[in-house]
Amino acid sequence: MKTRRAFIKTSGYLAAGAVLLPTLAKAAKVSNVGIQLYTVRKEMLADATGTLKQLAKIGYKQLESARSDKGNFYGLQPKEIKKIAGDLGMTVRSGHVHIDKDWQKSIDMAAEAGQSYLVCSSLPSEGQTIANYQRCADTFSKAAEACKKANLVFGYHNHEYEFEKVDGKVLYDILLERTDPNLVKMEMDLGWVIVTGNDPLTYFKKFPGRFPLWHLKDMDKVKKESTEFGKGQINIKSMLQNIDKSGMKFFFVEQEEYPKTAMESAKYDYDYLAKLTY
Repeated sequence: MKTRRAFIKTSGYLAAGAVLLPTLAKAAKVSNVGIQLYTVRKEMLADATGTLKQLAKIGYKQLESARSDKGNFYGLQPKEIKKIAGDLGMTVRSGHVHIDKDWQKSIDMAAEAGQSYLVCSSLPSEGQTIANYQRCADTFSKAAEACKKANLVFGYHNHEYEFEKVDGKVLYDILLERTDPNLVKMEMDLGWVIVTGNDPLTYFKKFPGRFPLWHLKDMDKVKKESTEFGKGQINIKSMLQNIDKSGMKFFFVEQEEYPKTAMESAKYDYDYLAKLTY
């Protein structure tokens, strides 16, 4: 099965799933759980409305869309998915798109769908060089300005390759250091960060408040692919205990590979979080 990175490279589509958490309680429980719809991408393409109904029945409340070959909302129009989600007690909170010739159109559609965030899911230009990451950072700054005009917050979603080093410099750090922290935010994919041998907590400490969105994803240590919560190498409880340092407001459950079906894993992950205290 293709990994998320392979999917982006081969098809150009976007991936990515959200939880609004209480931050004051000493023994908090996860609530307002959301999901990145890439987790159930095949189901969304086959029957978007029916799939959203199933997710609502499981208990998910927040949604993050991902561009597909049927558009940014799996064949639904912005107002249409907003109404369907609203009727089901859910909110379209964020969405993954590319920075491309349709960027302004994506902004307009996100605003129409009622989103709070618009996330770039992959680098707008290829090249594992310092110069390219500097160019991408500048592109993010311009993209974020356009988002701000539409009352959207711009974010960038990482994979594993951003953590490669060139001349001793972590490329991902260039994106953080070269952009305005009040304008350009990051959606940290915790799974990919940890797989590369890095510690998200180090980034939360070094760049406080820059990560209002997470992808919560457990990762199989051997296969280096996503797995159901509690079966991989991610200490989910420890991550949740550091949401204040991160500045996290929502996190999106994302799983790309499944032991059985995507919907069964979506339910398993939801139930795991529902039982968790941190």
